[in-house]
Amino acid sequence: MPVRIYDIAKKLGIESKEVLAKAKELGIAAKVPSSSLDKITAEYLESHFAPVKAPEPPPPPSEPPQAVAVAPAPPVPEMPAPPEFEVKPPTQEVATPAGPISVVTMAPPAPDAQEPVEVKPASPPGPPPPPPSPKVGDKIGFIQLPTRPAARAPERGSPPMRGAPRGMTPAPSQQSRGRGDSTRVMRGAPPQGRGVTPAAPARPAAPSRPAIVLPDNAQVISLKPPIIVRDLAEKLGKKPFQLIADLMEWKVMANVNQAIEEPVAQKLSAKYGFKFEAEKRERGGGIVHAPKKIVERDEGDTPEQLKPRAPVVTIMGHVDHGKTTLLDVIREANVAEGEAGGITQHIGAYTISFPHPERKGEQQQITFLDTPGHAAFSAMRARGANVTDIVILVVAANDGVMPQTLEALSHAQAAKVPLIVAVNKCDHPAANPMKVRQQLQEKGVVPDDWGGETPFVEVSALTKQGVPHLLEMIILRADLLELKANPNRRSRGNIIESGLEPGGPTATVLVRKGTLKVGDAMICGEHYGRVRALINEDGQRLKEAGPSVAVKVLGLNGVPEAGTEFSILENDRAARELAEARAEEAKAIAAQEQRAKITLENLFETLAESTAKVLKIVVKADTQGSVEAIVEALKKIESGKVALEIIHSAVGTITESDVLLASASKGVILGFHTRIDASVPDVAKREGVQIKLYSIIYELIDQVKEAMAGLLDPVLKEVVVGTAEVRKVFDLSKGGYVAGCVISNGRVVKGKIRIRRRKDVLFEGHIQSLRRFQDEVNEVRAGMECGIRIDGYNDFQPGDVIESYTTEKVAAKL
Repeated sequence: MPVRIYDIAKKLGIESKEVLAKAKELGIAAKVPSSSLDKITAEYLESHFAPVKAPEPPPPPSEPPQAVAVAPAPPVPEMPAPPEFEVKPPTQEVATPAGPISVVTMAPPAPDAQEPVEVKPASPPGPPPPPPSPKVGDKIGFIQLPTRPAARAPERGSPPMRGAPRGMTPAPSQQSRGRGDSTRVMRGAPPQGRGVTPAAPARPAAPSRPAIVLPDNAQVISLKPPIIVRDLAEKLGKKPFQLIADLMEWKVMANVNQAIEEPVAQKLSAKYGFKFEAEKRERGGGIVHAPKKIVERDEGDTPEQLKPRAPVVTIMGHVDHGKTTLLDVIREANVAEGEAGGITQHIGAYTISFPHPERKGEQQQITFLDTPGHAAFSAMRARGANVTDIVILVVAANDGVMPQTLEALSHAQAAKVPLIVAVNKCDHPAANPMKVRQQLQEKGVVPDDWGGETPFVEVSALTKQGVPHLLEMIILRADLLELKANPNRRSRGNIIESGLEPGGPTATVLVRKGTLKVGDAMICGEHYGRVRALINEDGQRLKEAGPSVAVKVLGLNGVPEAGTEFSILENDRAARELAEARAEEAKAIAAQEQRAKITLENLFETLAESTAKVLKIVVKADTQGSVEAIVEALKKIESGKVALEIIHSAVGTITESDVLLASASKGVILGFHTRIDASVPDVAKREGVQIKLYSIIYELIDQVKEAMAGLLDPVLKEVVVGTAEVRKVFDLSKGGYVAGCVISNGRVVKGKIRIRRRKDVLFEGHIQSLRRFQDEVNEVRAGMECGIRIDGYNDFQPGDVIESYTTEKVAAKL
């Protein structure tokens, strides 16, 4: 029986993300809390969360104390015992075939000895007897060849020489002898790792500088690499020579125009009371990565100031699949609902509280956007406002995937928002949840119980079956995203809905960061005002609203558009001045062109500044067969330079939703044997979206190829326009040389040239002077004589060939 990740977390009493982290460490394929594992894998994963054993009590006093090894040495194989020699004084020389050697003998050290003990001579005073001659095969010593001559004789107690066994000290005579004369004999040395190693003398430590401790509120400065000394000095408000002096003191040599490493810049900044952070340059611009949410940190926000916030959820799906009914059931599931006497009003969003599935006793808030259809979703995203953290895709179990389901899926995938599929109407007699899984898997949405990342939850909005489980999945998925915001700052957010009511303009805003308060000076696009009232979905007036909270705002001087960002300024005057400046700027843009249009013909010009070489397309056709044929033909266009992305394809007429999707994704719409709704041309003109209609599929494919090629940068091509042969070299009285030439073919013009001698290219540069007799000319044609002077080159020889060439831009091909 499969076991889910969140079941393991509940059993162990920890959070799901800890279990997922351990699973990733062990190489187990589990990506979301609802991922399932087989029983054996689950037991293996649980075994790595075994409780830590309590420390064993100390042994009773009657037992002898156990010796504790501070740093046990690795086991070393025992060496054969060296041959015995008669004990001699340290200065005794032994005659060997290789020459006399100095013999040092040492007895095994005592257990508590700190250094080797030199054995005194046992013989009485007087000349010692000659040592016995070594037998064949006996080891009499070895010669230590030093890597470099010693600068001075080491003092007694210095570390052993390189290559000496632990516990051995070279003889004094050895330390003073030269190469080929340094010999010592081991006797009675303990095996390595046994016995006590003599302690090395303490070396004088280099004087360390005191660490600079910055206060928590230290000002932060930032630069993009490379970090130039001059730029850093400007940021710090210091003269460059001051920083150069500090660098020289730290043995770092750099002038004002050279770059320094990031740690050095941090150290310099810390000296003057600043905290330095290197800005990360954008890499892989235009490449879409995994939908991983990154904590957005505004200027002035620190990690300590960021607090967890509630997730913002949008419910999307096909019409009549139960979105509204499911929203009503979720609203009723609010366990922290207040008094029932409030007047409920539609503000486009509402917040509920639900028990956290893993942290008992804690209520987790969830904010739902109740905006109708996909229009508001696309409008917000077209203005760069991805305010949604999670999308719930509602699919009826009896109908399966429908055209609007795929449209909603395209919106969610284009926005790179995590997805949870709610398979609704599971109580219907014709319900087939497996069919829904199969259909969505074909569209790239793999269920979590089939090894994918998308949780599928079977619910029934009528019987309320599975709704608590759906809310738990939302909370667990939000935990993985680690959504955070700083509540203690001026608020920022986005407009969800807006309108004009009898009391004046109103706007439903979603606070993304900070806390919105009554009396704040708000600016929203070209509109501004002071917040007069904050009203929630129950009609209650609030004094403030924190991150991920949606409220209706009264007090603006106009009706802003959905998706527009709002912010809070110091006072009404600053808000009014900024709003007026934005209005003038908008009028100036509208005078030229309200929105830059993207067409198949001008893609290269309009996207020249974009780093992304991607052509995004919405395909609509009259039949499903035509759609599949067009999509397959477009996918066969092979190019390693430009990517083709089909963001949506479906059967039917071209609607406003298609235009909004193309506008949000900066793409074009291709229609095949289909028509356009009556209101679409106006919307397309306003949004700057091109719609192309075709009746021949080959014409459609050819124009798409041309558009993709238009995204490529032009290729620079060299064209040789003529050559000249050097016949004689003339020396000028003012210095320099002139090549007397005859134009062999083509023409030579002032510009770029290349000098060849036989097959070798000697020089590339420009013509400084081109003369025909005494006249300065711009070009000389074939068969004529001329004098050519090259800028920066005088080493002419008769027979050299001067090539005149130009560079042209040629349109690139796929």
